[in-house]
Amino acid sequence: MQIYLPIAEMSVNVFLLLAMGGAVGFLSGLFGVGGGFLMTPLLIFIGIPPPVAVATEANQIVASSASGIFAHWRRGNVDFKMGGVLIAGGILGSYLGVQLFGYLRGIGQIDLLIMLAYVVFLSTVGALMLAESVRAALRRRRSPGPRKLHQHTWLHGLPFKMRFRSSRLYISALLPLSIGFAVGVLSALMGVGGGFIMIPLMIYLLGMPTTIVVGTSLFQILFVTANVTFFQALHNQTVDIVLALLLLAGAVIGAQFGARASAYLRGEQLRGLLAVLVLLVCSKLLYDLVVAPVEPYSLGFGVLH
Repeated sequence: MQIYLPIAEMSVNVFLLLAMGGAVGFLSGLFGVGGGFLMTPLLIFIGIPPPVAVATEANQIVASSASGIFAHWRRGNVDFKMGGVLIAGGILGSYLGVQLFGYLRGIGQIDLLIMLAYVVFLSTVGALMLAESVRAALRRRRSPGPRKLHQHTWLHGLPFKMRFRSSRLYISALLPLSIGFAVGVLSALMGVGGGFIMIPLMIYLLGMPTTIVVGTSLFQILFVTANVTFFQALHNQTVDIVLALLLLAGAVIGAQFGARASAYLRGEQLRGLLAVLVLLVCSKLLYDLVVAPVEPYSLGFGVLH
């Protein structure tokens, strides 16, 4: 059954969009990521214009994150104080990112930037996470006892220290504030929740337990992506509400099942699976960038001036 998307200006199969929303919602609950790193490329793959895919996916992430947060909150896996600091930085970063998105779209460079940003960030983060998860698994076999995931550096000596009891940390608030800011910018530019970058930083830089990271990541993603959606609709008019509602319907259900499934996997297993998924998506995007187009004179979705 086809449905017309008014902002994307095309028709898409309803059941395809529902299935995509459900699958990405499942991954959101499982890994603690918004799922945008997967959904935005998938939308581009089926023909949705990149600016619309980015802006609309931020809206879908809101629902999948909210559903996942509820499931993790019931298990006590959310550090609300840490999440609040991350949100403060994320809101500032998302506002700046939306302004930059509008500028790049105006000069006709946004499509290329989106694709290149995905390839660079996904390949880097995916490779690092996969390598670390393999090392962690090997260490567990040799010495099953608990190990520290991070080393103290000069960053941990920065001022404005705060105690985060749920995460068992006493660190400078500047660290999570900076992470939130960077993720906010990426959320606006790439249509992602930023979990695929934020989760490694929360684990290895901040030193948070993996079980707390998942729920806290979703908590931050919820508010930052809601802010991105508002500003994208206000400044760039690229949010397709029909597309967003169909993705939301599938994501809310999928996130509940993903959160339950996460309880059956160890931390390094979750990180390893997420890394493999990130690298697969990156490979497809890189292939699309380097392969010769079917129509060699069709350069993008924008209008040439």
